[in-house]
Amino acid sequence: MGVNVGILGATGAVGEEFLAILQERRIPVGRLRLLASARSAGKTICFRGEELRVEEVGPRSFDGLDITFFSAGAAASRVWAPVATAAGARVIDNSSAFRMDEGVPLVVPEINPQAIGDARLIANPNCSTIIMNMAVWPLHRVHRVRRIVVCTYQAASGAGRQAMLELEGQSRDILAGLPASPKVFPYQCAFNLFSHNTPIGEDGYNLEERKMILETRKIFGEPGLAVTATCIRVPVLRTHSEAVNLTFEEPIDEREVREVLSQAPGVTVIDDRAANRFPMPIDAMGKDDCYVGRIRRDLSQEDGRGIDLFVCGDQLRKGAALNGLQIAERIGLG
Repeated sequence: MGVNVGILGATGAVGEEFLAILQERRIPVGRLRLLASARSAGKTICFRGEELRVEEVGPRSFDGLDITFFSAGAAASRVWAPVATAAGARVIDNSSAFRMDEGVPLVVPEINPQAIGDARLIANPNCSTIIMNMAVWPLHRVHRVRRIVVCTYQAASGAGRQAMLELEGQSRDILAGLPASPKVFPYQCAFNLFSHNTPIGEDGYNLEERKMILETRKIFGEPGLAVTATCIRVPVLRTHSEAVNLTFEEPIDEREVREVLSQAPGVTVIDDRAANRFPMPIDAMGKDDCYVGRIRRDLSQEDGRGIDLFVCGDQLRKGAALNGLQIAERIGLG
């Protein structure tokens, strides 16, 4: 019979990725309901050879559904998640709306699947948080991490479909000698980089950086874990990259780091010093795994407790849709 599934935000970049992965993984879907705002309602999307019409989300949209994936932004999630759960559907929300709410599990299946329990609403973490911690958590399990310093290089895909189109369009315009015309981003994104375009608090941290800090603590169950982040938007279409510096409670050898990561689920190691070959966004684009390399001892920490890493992960897959579908698989989808 299959599981009855809904996708809110079906016409967005993450919504399309949900559909692509549902098809790739051959997940048994009974009824599939595609939901969006009035602006996108009426469009048709092909799924497994069938043309499905996108419906405008409304009070009865979730009736009869077992699982719903939300990827339409925090405002929409706050409105419709209570409606969906009241209708009997379990909600996996990709927005920031509920991530830090007490009682709402924030889940990366490779890290804390036990947090799901019987929750009706489950939060998908921020994409940068997921990608970083796919590499950090396996090491933390072996030797406790005391401090994380991360710098991100975030692709346009993190801001959605229109941002990706803006990067493509600006690149063409600039190469043709025309001026860039920013609309989605506050600044030219082609051939440029800038601080992540989220609001900055009084402490100088932007919202993206704060998400990485607070979400990592919640996922790890380590409220006192020292984390600091600097998040940057770069002219890459798809796939986030991150430079991660770790301080452990005890000395750790880089060979052990490679061994642990080479055995970690959802992680692929590319660390060829002789060929100067390490992870690049094009390695991870369209892939399920996060790619890790540049594994080396931090020479500034003379006690042997410091390690540097470089991580790449597809923001639309493991950073969003794939993680949500893996959560669903844990609770009965597939």
